[in-house]
This record gives sequence, structure tokens and C-alpha cells, in this order.
Amino acid sequence: MDTINLLPPIQVLSERLLARGWQLATAESCTGGLIAAACTELSGSSAWFDRGFVTYSNQAKTDLLGVSEAMLATHGAVSEAVARAMAEGALQRAGVDISVAVTGIAGPTGGSVDKPVGTVWLAWAVRGEPSTARCCLFKGDRAAVRTQTCEMALSGLMDRLA
Repeated sequence: MDTINLLPPIQVLSERLLARGWQLATAESCTGGLIAAACTELSGSSAWFDRGFVTYSNQAKTDLLGVSEAMLATHGAVSEAVARAMAEGALQRAGVDISVAVTGIAGPTGGSVDKPVGTVWLAWAVRGEPSTARCCLFKGDRAAVRTQTCEMALSGLMDRLA
């Protein structure tokens, strides 16, 4: 991922978070920390970026974010319910004001008829508001899916801070 292209949006995100005095946390599965890396590429990000949870395995989602094993068994890791639970878990466990979570199938393996490669659920949680989620079907190879996921996650954060 070319983080240079993400620096202008990160600068805007930074300004919006600082103006509110808010802290951000990320909960990432398919991106493996790319959103946190993009955020911390900007000098001074420690003023608004608190932490990133990389929860690639189901066990990590349960241990670190409080996603229930029953939810994972019922809906699967790549689902609206799990994405929302990840975002809400990050918000609660980090004690921040806003969070974003992503879970998906970056490929090239792992897809199915119901959840093809490129399927990604994103969720955003803001303290005191109901979480929101969105499903995307991204095209391209693994790197492209992960990059598009990162861009959509950041775009969603900026929308919620507009």
C-alpha cells in the first residue's frame, strides 16, 4: 500500500479528530494493521490515534474485542454482526471516541459463493451513537482489496467527523 497517497486524507482526519479532542482506535482483520499504519504515517498522530487491534483470527476477535464465539459461529467472521461487534469492542476496550473495524476476504483464497474474494464488512462506532456498517465487494488482487478497504475505512471515518 502506498501510504503517501493517503497522507492528505489522514491530515484531514487528524484535523477533524483534534478539533473535537477525540481519540481513534482501529480493529482490523483482513488489512492486518494497514489502517493503523496509514494513520501513524503522519507525524504527531499520537495526539489522536490511540491504538490498533489486529485481530486476524477468530480467537483474537474474541480475546481482544469481546466478539462472542456464538456470533462467529452463527454469522461467520466476515459479517455485519462481527464487524459491528469489532468496532464496538474497540471503542469500549480502548476507551476512545470513535473506531473503525474491517473484516473480509482479501484472497486469492478463502472465498465462497456467498462470500466471494473481495467481500469486506466495515463498521464504525462513535461513542453514544449506534454503530453503522457497510458491505463492499472490492475488485483486484489481495493488495488491491486491502488498499481499497483501508481507503473506505478512512473515508467512513471522515464522513462521521464531517
